Amino acid sequence: MHRCHPIKAYDLRGHVDDVTPQLARSVGEAFAYLTEATTIVVAHDMRPTSPALADAFAAGVTATGTDVMTLGLASTDQLYFASGTLDLPAAMITASHNPASDNGIKLVGPGASPIAQDTGLEDIHTYLHTGRLPNQSSARQAPASAGRVHPADLHNAYIHYVRGLVDLSGIRPLKIVIDAGNGMAGHVLPDLLEGLPLSIVPLYFDLDGTFPHHDADPMTPANLTDLQAAVVGSGADLGIAFDGDADRCFILDEYGAPVPPCALLAWLAARLLARRPGSTVVHDLLTSAGTIEAITEAGGIPVRSRVGHAFVKLAMEAHGAALGGEASGHYYFGDFWHADSGALAALHVLDALGHSNQTVSHATAPFRRYSPSGEINRRVRDAPAVLKAVEKAFEGRGFIDHLDGLSVSLGSGRWFNLRPSNVDPVVRLTAEAPTEQGMGELRDEVLKVIGADE
Repeated sequence: MHRCHPIKAYDLRGHVDDVTPQLARSVGEAFAYLTEATTIVVAHDMRPTSPALADAFAAGVTATGTDVMTLGLASTDQLYFASGTLDLPAAMITASHNPASDNGIKLVGPGASPIAQDTGLEDIHTYLHTGRLPNQSSARQAPASAGRVHPADLHNAYIHYVRGLVDLSGIRPLKIVIDAGNGMAGHVLPDLLEGLPLSIVPLYFDLDGTFPHHDADPMTPANLTDLQAAVVGSGADLGIAFDGDADRCFILDEYGAPVPPCALLAWLAARLLARRPGSTVVHDLLTSAGTIEAITEAGGIPVRSRVGHAFVKLAMEAHGAALGGEASGHYYFGDFWHADSGALAALHVLDALGHSNQTVSHATAPFRRYSPSGEINRRVRDAPAVLKAVEKAFEGRGFIDHLDGLSVSLGSGRWFNLRPSNVDPVVRLTAEAPTEQGMGELRDEVLKVIGADE
């Protein structure tokens, strides 16, 4: 049915020339058949193409006889709130942190349960090409009548719920700079932070999916320069940056230095475990060894997960985890349907800092114990062959596992992970060691086996 489709491992995302209203309509139709729900929730972000995609998706859903509840403009975690509260499947039109030229669709099941490649997206892929879901013996009959579209406003209910999850009473006055990146954080934060003893310096709160100042991707250092300058220039206690759909947040300390997401996870975990000892904290396998040590030292139970929101959520559900995190800046909360929320993570940071006399740099310093490489991408012709070559080179030197790609633990805090991309001829290397020199030596040793970019 479609020449090209941009279905990825966890969502559907790509250039707007490929993510068309026609595609969105077909995905909506497939999603309705897949979930067999009576109603599906639909929301969209601020990108120029998002309203038309949301309308087309809704049209595909209603064509099956299924009703649609439309939220209009919303952050991704507002959609999760709707899915969790109403126990309905939901679709978010967004390309998250991707550039303005892209758009996409995130799908979740009832209760904000993850839908990924092996839990629905592959079935939708089949439908796009065949007009049928797997195991469907014949074409479906047209419904007796089309579904109906019901607008709904859950914004205030979301604000009330999220504020109720974090006790911010009694926090000390703080000066913070927030870079909303012209994304959905600008839609959520004014109401979420209202009434708190905060002096806020706002950057780019206007909703503008053309991203006139910088891409809404805080993982890229160049996109943090405005925030860093504002933190230092205003003498703020911290800076907070959000991605386009506000499901991730990144923290800068009082010097404008980014706090590694792994250190932030450890800080939040330590505070949680002081109140709820014995809780489980899920972390992805790219998380620093220092974070895992900190969770254990605080009386928590660390659980290792594959990279990706679907895997982290599933691990959290399986273990009844109170908190989860990824090295990419996603933070998941047991009391938020095990889903990720940049806004909720930011509130927990304000709670931690506001009830402490420490600065951000001092509070997070104990959790920066090792030297990470960050993610290094290399283009290769044959990713499986590269992984086999690297595994052979390190055979007998440490513990090897294949939970997600190739992970090698060499002892004394030295480890690396090498994963193939789900969509590109690329392998992604992450390494860590106790010192910068040790990390560099390990990184370079692995890269030598991988070889030069193809």
